[in-house]
Amino acid sequence: MSRQVFLYDPPERFVAGTVGLPGRRTFFLQASAAGRVTSVALEKTQVAALAERIDELLDEVVRRTGGNAPVPAVAPADITDTAPLDTPVEEEFRVGTMALAWDGEEQRMIVEAQALVELDADSEEDLAEAEERLLQDEENGPPMLRVRLTGAQARAFAKRALDVVNAGRPPCPLCSLPLDPEGHVCPRQNGYRRGA
Repeated sequence: MSRQVFLYDPPERFVAGTVGLPGRRTFFLQASAAGRVTSVALEKTQVAALAERIDELLDEVVRRTGGNAPVPAVAPADITDTAPLDTPVEEEFRVGTMALAWDGEEQRMIVEAQALVELDADSEEDLAEAEERLLQDEENGPPMLRVRLTGAQARAFAKRALDVVNAGRPPCPLCSLPLDPEGHVCPRQNGYRRGA
């Protein structure tokens, strides 16, 4: 079966968002253009890592070009997107691997999210080889979402993604675990542990 690539070059909208209540949220990346919408599910930590890496890569682009790249220092207020995900949210796949790149000729950020794939291997060496073959197989690999963004769009995406991640349950001031609306059993308030 040939690889399915969901290409948005450029997207009208590319955002991170959630479905569900804090503590039980499902995270999505959603791209849309010309009446089509693609939603892929991923973990909260993946959203946070993607946003942080996008900001780091954009900062590096600005540094290396001496400030000549069309990349704003912060997300422009005029393209801030706080709207909810487009509905219905239908998961195309769950993200396993993500990649970022900067296209210097086109001055675009490339974001790729590839479907999670289970690999069977007898050893670490066989697993590494199977992963490399999978990543290099442009024709028969797993489904992929590929989005090309301007520097401004990438900054706006990263800001919103971090806001979405931080909009969950607040952390306990003592143990940093998330506070649930129905209560929280804090390990720091539950006695002490004896040495063995």
